[in-house]
Amino acid sequence: MHRRALLKLGLLLGCALPLARMPLTQAATGTAPDNTGQPFSHDWLRHHARALAAKPYQTGQAGLPAALDNLSWDDYQSIRFKPEHALWRGNGSPFRAQFFHLGLYFRKPVQFYEVRDGLAHPIPYRADHFHHGDAIRTDDLPEDLGYAGFRIHGHQDFRRDLAAFLGASYFRAVGESRQYGLSARGLAIDTGLPREEEFPDFTAFWLETPAADATDVVVHALLDSPSITGAYRFRLQPGKNMVMDISATLYPRQAIERIGIAPLTSMYQTGENDRRKANDWRPEIHDSDGLALWTGAGERLWRPLVNPRTLRVSHFRDENPRGFGLMQRDREFSHYQDDGVFYERRPSLWVEPRQGWGSGEVVLVEIPTEDETFDNIVAFWHPHQPLKPGNEHRLDYRLTWGEQHPHPAPELATTRATRTGIGGVVGQPRRYFSRRFAVDFAGGQLAMLASNADVEAVVSASRGRVELVSARPLHALDGYRAMFDLVPDDTSEPVELRLFLRLGTQALTETWLYQYSPPPPAERTF
Repeated sequence: MHRRALLKLGLLLGCALPLARMPLTQAATGTAPDNTGQPFSHDWLRHHARALAAKPYQTGQAGLPAALDNLSWDDYQSIRFKPEHALWRGNGSPFRAQFFHLGLYFRKPVQFYEVRDGLAHPIPYRADHFHHGDAIRTDDLPEDLGYAGFRIHGHQDFRRDLAAFLGASYFRAVGESRQYGLSARGLAIDTGLPREEEFPDFTAFWLETPAADATDVVVHALLDSPSITGAYRFRLQPGKNMVMDISATLYPRQAIERIGIAPLTSMYQTGENDRRKANDWRPEIHDSDGLALWTGAGERLWRPLVNPRTLRVSHFRDENPRGFGLMQRDREFSHYQDDGVFYERRPSLWVEPRQGWGSGEVVLVEIPTEDETFDNIVAFWHPHQPLKPGNEHRLDYRLTWGEQHPHPAPELATTRATRTGIGGVVGQPRRYFSRRFAVDFAGGQLAMLASNADVEAVVSASRGRVELVSARPLHALDGYRAMFDLVPDDTSEPVELRLFLRLGTQALTETWLYQYSPPPPAERTF
């Protein structure tokens, strides 16, 4: 899974593949651009994407100029856009756009246009808009080189960006912490299948000029790949949380086995519940610590992430889900001890369908990783009804980036920590293998309960035997700790675990889910 190896590029939005894109100009616009601008609307973009889907895919392969072809990481980092040349600077807009240079892993140009009064004006590459460093001779760069991507800055602090689009169809955004973390992308195709994954590209962007009193930015994008094209509209609304309203109209060229809608990509190496790769001085290393789901039936689910020994793909079937997301719930610096990348500040990302998505499943892909430079977690919605070639498929959804869940359930306690270890009773000899699970809950009504409240931990397992179940107050959190042991059967098949707390018939917490893979029977020690 090498394609995730390069997603951690400081404040840049990384991607691990050399990117294939359409030829520029005529391919991206349908007509040769001129200085007077061409009429543009999102309806035009949808019609163009439909027409493009009826034609064979063109890879747009092209090499970089020799001056950029073999840059080192340090050489590429030395290329900096000059803020004084930012798009919309000087027109009174509260937003500005800056551009990323081609080079290193970003080898295919993307076409850019500024939309003013319904007309699209090409944004040409300008070498003098960058500091190139000593390793690059700008005389060797062609005038029509193009850009690799862009980022948006806001008037609260023009030095720090709010969102960035760079590499294939990847993009990132920040909330109030102004800290990048996990990524989103336009579309995922065949992720987690036993064959090469396909990566659609955003091949062109149209940036609408914001008014002087604007509180949002609108961006349009053309998506293209061998299997599909698409017309995207992004409405970016920065704030305590960054909110992105996305309209995607898709036109498949061919049948797609596993299409991923609203895909999220993150990193989990080690944490409280998974110490398999705990060989670092830092206690925890992850951009996200769990998958949260809000089902169409209204149930709240929490699945802690793991760094598995082998590829794991989990399916959570649902009907018209209300939302899902990869979340970073643990906000304690002491749990990470990293004063360089600040994992406790990484944003969570919540996906909210804006209309019924019908029957399908949230797919969670967990990939083994050796270190934090690999993004090894993917989550997306996969509809059960295939997207048919030749048809138009529209999906509207909202992404919310930030530290706070946009739709909390105040009446329910949430999972605060999951820990696992050897089972059994301390001080008594262990006669068989078992695994202990300790799950901490806080919030909701737990702090209001009497000390003698008859709180019950409701636990189920798909195989094996559950024993030593308990639930007791945890005063350090004003919450409760549920504990139980799992005695697996004589197979190494994964065990699906499910837990929640209740008082009488009333559920007090969200539902905790976990997949545990027991060791082979011959390797079980106690």
